[in-house]
Amino acid sequence: MDDLIFAKVDKYITDLLTPEDKALTDTLDSIEREGIPSISVSAPQGKFLQVMALACNAKKILELGTLAGYSTIWMARTLPQDGKIITVEFDEHHAAVAQKNIDNAGLSSRVDIRRGKALDILPQILTNGEGPFDLIFIDADKQPYKEYFEHALQLSRSGTIIICDNVVRNGEVVNENTTDDRVQGVQRLNKFLSTCNKVTATIIQTVGAKEYDGMAIAIVK
Repeated sequence: MDDLIFAKVDKYITDLLTPEDKALTDTLDSIEREGIPSISVSAPQGKFLQVMALACNAKKILELGTLAGYSTIWMARTLPQDGKIITVEFDEHHAAVAQKNIDNAGLSSRVDIRRGKALDILPQILTNGEGPFDLIFIDADKQPYKEYFEHALQLSRSGTIIICDNVVRNGEVVNENTTDDRVQGVQRLNKFLSTCNKVTATIIQTVGAKEYDGMAIAIVK
């Protein structure tokens, strides 16, 4: 088996269960047009986030790492009219493109983009009493993943689902001698999850158009 079959199966799943409408394909087009890294979740992964949001009847969602808004749109579409997703993006250009894509999807009333460093914004969200959130998706820079997760816990309730993307890093996560700070960041998170008594957690390996990686999935006790 190789990357080609993984991509073919991903397309099969997308065509069968996760077709992308114009708002989503426009978002993907904007990523290429605006020179934004092509690191959004895949369509099946976006649908997975939708399923998780529906599973916990999410009315309040927190996302770290907006990029161009692709995953944001998938999740925001599950929200009721009075629901809200706060999504945090450090890069001003990415945030501006994401806002256009969210407007294009007709979701402006449900999406609040916060611009800046997540480690600065997360304490503000806590102080403002904007939690707890029902679903939290972490897909930002990997080095502070453990710190992001600790903040997420403070913004959770019993039953909150916390999902962290890219925690396998093409298998490099098992390399104890890695010098890649992104791998080291997810290693710190994964080790923390193994001892954290506040959640029940696992890691699911993923393959597909986004190659080989994985997601950590935790439920707050």
